[in-house]
Amino acid sequence: MRTFKIEGGHRLKGEITPQGAKNEALQILCAVLLSPEKIILNNIPDIVDVNKLITLLGKLGVKIEKLAHGSYSFQADEIDLDYLESEAFKVDGRGLRGSIMIVGPLLARFGKGYIPKPGGDKIGRRRLDTHFQGFIKLGATFRYNREDHFYGVEANELQGTYMLLDEASVTGTANIVMAAVMAKGKTSIYNAACEPYLQQLCKMLKRMGAKISGIGSNLLEIEGVESLGGTEHTMLPDMIEIGSWIGLAAMTKSELLIKNVSWDDLGQIPDVFRKLGITVERQGNDIHIPAHNDGYEIQSFIDGSIMTIADAPWPGFTPDLLSIILVIATQARGSVLVHQKMFESRLFFVDKLIDMGAKIILCDPHRATVIGHDFKSSLKATTMTSPDIRAGISLLIAALSAKGTSIIHNIEQIDRGYERIDERLRAIGAHIERID
Repeated sequence: MRTFKIEGGHRLKGEITPQGAKNEALQILCAVLLSPEKIILNNIPDIVDVNKLITLLGKLGVKIEKLAHGSYSFQADEIDLDYLESEAFKVDGRGLRGSIMIVGPLLARFGKGYIPKPGGDKIGRRRLDTHFQGFIKLGATFRYNREDHFYGVEANELQGTYMLLDEASVTGTANIVMAAVMAKGKTSIYNAACEPYLQQLCKMLKRMGAKISGIGSNLLEIEGVESLGGTEHTMLPDMIEIGSWIGLAAMTKSELLIKNVSWDDLGQIPDVFRKLGITVERQGNDIHIPAHNDGYEIQSFIDGSIMTIADAPWPGFTPDLLSIILVIATQARGSVLVHQKMFESRLFFVDKLIDMGAKIILCDPHRATVIGHDFKSSLKATTMTSPDIRAGISLLIAALSAKGTSIIHNIEQIDRGYERIDERLRAIGAHIERID
């Protein structure tokens, strides 16, 4: 188990560039299975989850060539379908949540797709029903082996249809879209997710020859085609990392310039941070966070009631940043209610913040009230363990703001979502050391 040793209480300064988007990369990488032609992908983040998926594609028979840092070519012209039913695949596929999204492309192109029950963050139940119900509506036969938790779908031919998704699942929508682009006839997907990363996937598929309309809305309409070709695609910057750097700057009273953020794809993120009193300035395509020497004050609603920040499907606020919001609020002036609707275990890391001196009332698994210190009392350094990616980065931000030396164990969780984070933080003045 690896560990970060962090000496907190230091101000940071400089520029930081967000990595490519993790959640986009997991979708886009699976889409290479839809075509036998070469596909070039750029701005791929060098992180554990993405690298695991690239390795899995290689074992499936995809030809992979690294062109430069973050750039690869993929060609899926000789797929080994026998690997899908091997014991090795059951082990490899189980270690990554994003592996579920290989099923749609494999079903579309080869008529069958299998996956063991995928892993990922321990943040509560994350159902796969939306994925498989969509495949069934397209005409696939579903089977599930309870003994070894192995899912499978098969179809001689997928048939376009109308479907109303039970939830606006991003990965579920992506999987169904990738299956439907080669189904016979027209598919309409209502209550579809419309996140920028899903839009990116649809735009890439259109360049490959797919016929998709309604991109960016919750109603996608797809006319099936017989085959898809090659293309080149560049990932957006990771909006979760951008939000993390905003939070880091505020908590450490640091001045930071976050480069190339793709402002038009950030949605409500800048405004939600502004509700906490943080100054978020647009400079071209960059974000400038000035040093908050006098702290920051949480707004209230217009009727004077306590500010509530909650997650919701896009264009609502992403659940992946609620952990960051919670940490930032610990040093704000005022109070805020953080309402995590989508995952019932994601707030359970607050006990570690309470140990550091934060004033947090965990109301239930979904809600926490935070009473800010207004920097009159700093968080205290401590030893803790990262439970998942987003809680891990939140604890890291807390440690960088705390006086003294903190230890964070199980940083493999942070590495799953953040590229070379210790190196990049040291470049802007952080005192952080990686220990094996």
